[in-house]
Amino acid sequence: MPELPEVEITARRLGAAVVDLTVESMSAPGMVVMKTLSPRLEVLCGARIVAVGRIAKMVTIGFEPLEGPGLTLLVHLMSAGRLQVFEKRASLRDRASRILVRLDSGAELRLREFGTKQRAWAKLLPTADLGAEEMVASLGPEAWPAPDPEALATALRRRGHLHSLLRNQRLIAGIGRSWVDEILWEARLSPFKKGLDLSDGDLVAIHAALQRLDAAIELYEQRIGALVPDKMPIPLQVHRRQGEPCPRCGTTIAAIHYAERITCYCPEEQTAGKVLADRRLSRLLK
Repeated sequence: MPELPEVEITARRLGAAVVDLTVESMSAPGMVVMKTLSPRLEVLCGARIVAVGRIAKMVTIGFEPLEGPGLTLLVHLMSAGRLQVFEKRASLRDRASRILVRLDSGAELRLREFGTKQRAWAKLLPTADLGAEEMVASLGPEAWPAPDPEALATALRRRGHLHSLLRNQRLIAGIGRSWVDEILWEARLSPFKKGLDLSDGDLVAIHAALQRLDAAIELYEQRIGALVPDKMPIPLQVHRRQGEPCPRCGTTIAAIHYAERITCYCPEEQTAGKVLADRRLSRLLK
């Protein structure tokens, strides 16, 4: 799933490509992609794109319609969505297309989704109401720039395991399994350490480890050109690297597999040398 660094660079590159362009037409071939029915997409014909931004793991595209107040398209890419600009326009029969925004430059802003599961979604909202939208209003502080230590302590010192707490968008927004694995490895903390057991030193380590997000964004700025690729060069040290040596100590990276997910960690540096049993209900996960 694209997370905060990947969505941030996507928003930056899209903004550079489409801001100040005008919408010629807009359609949603994806049958379930639009989660709002009013206003209809047709009102954006002739609208100027005025901004592209990011909120947590969502992209925002701001429009200035020919009539009425500003509108914003809120887009969540979910696990397999990609939001990109193409010089050539897609056929309406393109099975991967979910939203097509045809622009006066001849280019097309296209939301595509790989695979058969249609999970990516979008909502068209008055810009003035964006902050009140449930998916926005319910978010915790952004993970980047890192929240201040007091806010971080409030978010994480509660019941639950650290890995789950950091992924909870209502507590801290923008990161999922990939970057939580990286942050906890950087902080040398177990994914299953309890939030209520976090020391002041643990919180300092997590706060410092959140800088990995900044480093990832800077790397993307250097490596990603004007067009956002389908596959980004995500700089992961431990996530999905089970069986490989830890970049710091050389211990074999271990993993816990779930139905569609995976959690990776260094046993030597994060779990006091223990390799946790690879099953969800193991007592070692408590």
